[in-house]
Amino acid sequence: MSPDPTASLSDAQRRSLRTVLELLAAERASVSSVTDERAWKVHVEDSLTGLDVPELHQASRIADLGSGAGFPGLVLAVALPEAKVDLIDSIGKKTAFIAHAAAAAGIPNAAAITARAEDVARDESARESYDVVTARAVGRLSTLAELASPLLKQGGVLIAWKGRRDEEEERQMSRAAELLAMSPEAILDVGHRAGSEHRHLHVIRKSGPTPADLPRKSGMAKKRPRG
Repeated sequence: MSPDPTASLSDAQRRSLRTVLELLAAERASVSSVTDERAWKVHVEDSLTGLDVPELHQASRIADLGSGAGFPGLVLAVALPEAKVDLIDSIGKKTAFIAHAAAAAGIPNAAAITARAEDVARDESARESYDVVTARAVGRLSTLAELASPLLKQGGVLIAWKGRRDEEEERQMSRAAELLAMSPEAILDVGHRAGSEHRHLHVIRKSGPTPADLPRKSGMAKKRPRG
């Protein structure tokens, strides 16, 4: 990919994303801590580093977990107009902002879902239906892998945006891999062109059938992570 992750965006796509950032700056519900001039790099350029993972370009259905203010989900929906992107967050004020921003910015392939990931995975229309799951700095790797596993098709991937590498966190993920049917595959250093100089993308592949005990009760993946 180009050193500038936004280089491939059309003028129309840039306008859509600037509309999202303008709405974010005007939003009083405090859905993001970064709404100033840094927002383009911190939110847009950072989100677009995910396109270094080839599976994103080929995905027809993407789930973004813990979407917050809509990143990376809204940015990926703009960059990948043929993909359907579901942005999942349990906090209503955040999904309300996402839905408003998607409508105002003309992003018809983005949908906001107010729910926990575990509850989404219990819906037969969503279970094992996604090609890619994304998550940006919302939990430990083993927690994210557990939440992603029942949502992903076999062979699909989780892309987790993380900061500095944590050896113990990575070991925990490796120990949990078989229990979750989620195998660590790659770690990409994208900090030189992301919102954080220490940004790494962890790519974790769905390596088998969803374990019968997933999803667990809501909150258990965070409270008692596997591994």
